[in-house]
Amino acid sequence: MNTSLVIMAAGLGSRYKDGIKQLAAFGPNGETLMEYSIYDALKAGFNKVVFILREDILEEFKKTIGKRVEEQVKTEYVIQSIDDIPAPYQAGNRTKPWGTAHAILTAKDKIDEPFCVINADDYYGKNSFKLVYDFLVNNQDDFEYCMAGYILKNTISNNGSVKRGICQVDQNGYLVDIKETFGIERDKENIISSNGILDENAKVSLNIWGFKPNVLTFLEDGFVDFLRENVDYLDGEYLLPIVIDDLLKKQKIKIKVLDTNDHWFGITYKEDYEEVKKALDELYQKGEYQDMGKVKQLKK
Repeated sequence: MNTSLVIMAAGLGSRYKDGIKQLAAFGPNGETLMEYSIYDALKAGFNKVVFILREDILEEFKKTIGKRVEEQVKTEYVIQSIDDIPAPYQAGNRTKPWGTAHAILTAKDKIDEPFCVINADDYYGKNSFKLVYDFLVNNQDDFEYCMAGYILKNTISNNGSVKRGICQVDQNGYLVDIKETFGIERDKENIISSNGILDENAKVSLNIWGFKPNVLTFLEDGFVDFLRENVDYLDGEYLLPIVIDDLLKKQKIKIKVLDTNDHWFGITYKEDYEEVKKALDELYQKGEYQDMGKVKQLKK
């Protein structure tokens, strides 16, 4: 079965001041975090990559990351444009992208197979990709999707607060509710947010989802509803977790939460770089990712 890895790389990265964080080099041959994800995804079985980008980084991206990835796997590029919205709506004075759900929607012409969605600037761990891939190729319900469910304590930055989708999961492992929670950080004894102390073992979403192609119809219909109410709100975003939560409440879909003990690394802040580099170097020394530069070994 054909399966795609869809990588959202169009974010502004406003908290990572020096350069474009999606292009920050970590690996022995200058590989970025998304290339670690691509490596893990190809090992799991995915055989196409779709990059969602901003137009202003497209050419630099193709010359660096794109060139390397194209040697490994079928590769597609999509531009997320503020002006890419249905008539009669117009972007007007908006400068901020429309959000993660809109990003996926812009790739609808490049996707006709089950697909996994990830952020470009996160390291997810190899087990999570294997879990999502196995679900996509084995699950036969068109309206049942999946999400890798991480343990909150494995997803914290040491350099500032993060936001996470805190998940409520039923006894059968299905997502009941997801709440975007801001200001999450570790103090001396606990993990806290603006709402108080959090359970460090809570399940959280890091935006690694497994979808069937029909999710694009849901996203398209929902975007029209979003624009009807928010087109003049310059900071409003059409966010994937919010859309998923709405579809769950309307009982249009089910989301199977796939438990993973993988640890997240990310570069939310400039100061995260050295810590992430050290962690990936340690994995390399343990024997992981030592064939990253031998791309033809991964060709599907």
